[in-house]
Amino acid sequence: MKILVLNCGSSSIKYKLFDMNSKEVMAQGGVERIGLPGSFLKLTMPSGEKAVLMHDIPEHTVGIEFILSTLTGDKYGCIASLEEITAVGHRVVHGAEKFNSSVLITDEVINQMVECSDLAPLHNPANLKGINTISKLLPKVPQVGVFDTAFHQTMPKHAYMYAIPYEYYKRYGIRRYGFHGTSHRYVSQRVCEFLGVNPIGQRIITCHIGNGGSVTAVKDGKSVDTSMGLTPVEGLMMGTRCGDVDAGALIYLMEKENLNASGLSDVLNKKSGVLGIFGESSDMRELEDAVAKGEDKRAILADAMYNYRIKKYVGAYAAALGGVDIIVFTGGVGENQDTCRAAVCKDLEFMGVKLNEELNAKTRGTETIISTPDSKVKVVVIPTDEEFTIASDTIMILGQ
Repeated sequence: MKILVLNCGSSSIKYKLFDMNSKEVMAQGGVERIGLPGSFLKLTMPSGEKAVLMHDIPEHTVGIEFILSTLTGDKYGCIASLEEITAVGHRVVHGAEKFNSSVLITDEVINQMVECSDLAPLHNPANLKGINTISKLLPKVPQVGVFDTAFHQTMPKHAYMYAIPYEYYKRYGIRRYGFHGTSHRYVSQRVCEFLGVNPIGQRIITCHIGNGGSVTAVKDGKSVDTSMGLTPVEGLMMGTRCGDVDAGALIYLMEKENLNASGLSDVLNKKSGVLGIFGESSDMRELEDAVAKGEDKRAILADAMYNYRIKKYVGAYAAALGGVDIIVFTGGVGENQDTCRAAVCKDLEFMGVKLNEELNAKTRGTETIISTPDSKVKVVVIPTDEEFTIASDTIMILGQ
């Protein structure tokens, strides 16, 4: 049974093909720079061999066609025919309150996803392009939607409501929804398996840290609070997103810079965060290199702000949970950047956190307990696997 997982962004398409009988990743890669000069498909073979295939990809349909032809091609192919694909699972960013679990995609579901697009104008339309393209190219293949927001639908109302007039929630659905839910769900479940504990009774804080980042409080296996809100802008400082900011400051900025809503959105989503403070790049690896040299004051400030925001949310969610048993780091930065993990855990000894600094410094992208044996709180690195979760949900929805 072979499941293709697609994650369609505004200018990219990531994919993985799973043999779910053996849990093997048969193929993986991604199309980048859709609609731009120099578009290409970068793939990784099961052997670890990498290849970059240059190709003119003006829009998503061409990109998915190229992925499918590569999967069946002579040089990099791994299946003889597209008929071997049992189903396609899609990452969908925003499901609003309409979707609290993964669903089989039907015309009605697509219409509901379109209604959610106002809440994720950069993401949902791209996700829908992937679904519509598969419907055209593989019309007999069932498709499943897995929503980033679904895991967080267990949040209590006092956690997800904003303190603005209630009529705006009723009229427009303005509330905290949260994102990265598939990742938070996977790592919160996987860490319990890894540690050999029952999720029931566990108070877990999951830190999905990367160019985009969020922290989630998980109690008894369910999300009870998360840092992202109506959109992925709220919460942590990110690569180019501002995270938490005084709403009054935004009104002030609009007046001073004569910005309209579109202009302000551009500032908050594309020009802020690490890029806005550091000034050179939004890439955390470049920031880490600059900090290590010890000369760039803006780099040092950006790094301190980035790590401090994560620490603040960890502390807040420990309070919301009434304590914490496990802290999980995942995502590109969380899995690979020991300096970030060390900075977040520093001075959390009062909560029972004791970091094994030597082991933390060695850990990159592997499932590892990085706290000391006598630490009351287990601190663990768990690489996320959103694609496998999507593939597993697809199998479950199909009842196979």
